[in-house]
Amino acid sequence: MKRVLILVGGLLLLLIVISTNVHENKPQQKEGSVMEKAATTIAFPLRGEWYTETSPADRVPSHGTDRFGLRYAFDFIQKDQNEASHTERSVDYLFGGIPLEKYYCFGQPVYAPFAGEVVTVKNNTSDGEKASWVHDQTSAIRHSLFFDQERDGFEAIAGNYVVIKQASGLYAAFAHLQKDSLAVNEGEHISQGTYLGNVGHSGNSTEPHLHFQLMDSAIIESANGLPFVFSAYEKYNGQTWEIVSNQIPAVGERIRSLKENQTETR
Repeated sequence: MKRVLILVGGLLLLLIVISTNVHENKPQQKEGSVMEKAATTIAFPLRGEWYTETSPADRVPSHGTDRFGLRYAFDFIQKDQNEASHTERSVDYLFGGIPLEKYYCFGQPVYAPFAGEVVTVKNNTSDGEKASWVHDQTSAIRHSLFFDQERDGFEAIAGNYVVIKQASGLYAAFAHLQKDSLAVNEGEHISQGTYLGNVGHSGNSTEPHLHFQLMDSAIIESANGLPFVFSAYEKYNGQTWEIVSNQIPAVGERIRSLKENQTETR
């Protein structure tokens, strides 16, 4: 009974927070027209097949707010043909939690989408042992209501993350990375395709996934999000894979990287 009451109470709080955010952060743009006109083109930072969970092709701000450079951010996960992101029962996520290694994308490698300099590396946040609805939604509610930028720092939200800078002053952030997987150091100059670390479940994460965004500053707390397109990738149209260039995927699209673009450095 106690668990049920906690679950119901958490759900009610979550609905209140979502309702408030929707009202205060109504998307200002649909269909990603700004992204399609973006002058910035980068490589896709993942390998293999991925599912687009959140995209500015559908709404801007994509995450419901312009804070922390989130305006044009993406979330990517992996799903099987049954639309499941893990090998366990969905009900396990609601109650007991699902071990992270049961998620398809947990531990998958992340690569630099352009050459540049590593300016920030944070590796202080545990991924935990499981992804759990009660735990993760409680954390989301707590950060929505009580997050203090000076007291908590961005790691409370992003978990382990890396920021790299392109020579032109463009910055890319990769959040929720797996603890102790980060393979680059601050001040290091890297090439496109350099291995950065693994997809994790650290910070304010509801399940293992990669959060990715471009910004105009290395200081995420005050950065503005920037629009961009991926140079080339493949999109599944329901029957076959087709190559698309200088576009972005919408929510629900299955995409995969092009093998000829995979110049990887470890």
